[in-house]
Amino acid sequence: MHQGQFVESLLYIRKLRGGSQPILVRANDGFFYVVKFLNNLQGTQALFNEVVGTELFRSAGLPVPEWRFVHITEDFLDRNPECWMETENGRRRPQAGCCFGSRFLSLRNTSLFEILASSSFSRIRNRADFLTAWVLDTFCGHTDNRQAVFLERNSRWLETYFIDHGHLFGGPNGMDTPSFLASRYLDPRIYAHASSEDAKDIQRAIQKINLTALSNVACGLPDEWSTGKAMMNFER
Repeated sequence: MHQGQFVESLLYIRKLRGGSQPILVRANDGFFYVVKFLNNLQGTQALFNEVVGTELFRSAGLPVPEWRFVHITEDFLDRNPECWMETENGRRRPQAGCCFGSRFLSLRNTSLFEILASSSFSRIRNRADFLTAWVLDTFCGHTDNRQAVFLERNSRWLETYFIDHGHLFGGPNGMDTPSFLASRYLDPRIYAHASSEDAKDIQRAIQKINLTALSNVACGLPDEWSTGKAMMNFER
């Protein structure tokens, strides 16, 4: 399993969009990571949700980026003040230490899209996965729209990767009880007409989830990531 795999941040690339104000870094394993800080503006539970959500989707057979613990040093923060978070009361220095990192997918000979025109939905090879993702998000109290990126390799086909699980389990504060519409993808036309076969595929995906392995991941996270509310919502 992925816990225990640490990488060191070497190079700050840029800030990225999002309420948690993540950053893009290059790590000492040669890969780029989208990093969320422990004291991000959405709360500590967001990191717990990211890890457990990523592993939940992976266990169900849905494509997700690899994740790692990314170590951010005080020296890195001193050298890169532009990575600090912006708040209404001024800039907030990120907390050094163990952060969540999601592998950045854009590679040579590929194109990465965050938004697609509806005319391109028919090019998505794993479009039916959106239905499974919506069911999982509903079960897990996802309070935000489902996020995904689309990877185009050297062909006309696109492959969906599901990202940004920080609002699972009642959101970063663990207090929300959303309706099933809260976690729908912003453009509902991406959902192809559902059939009885799709329902069977969703059932098979859920039955594949290894709850013991998932619980081991949750229990193996740093203590400061695992709030009591996070664990309670996950177990529920």
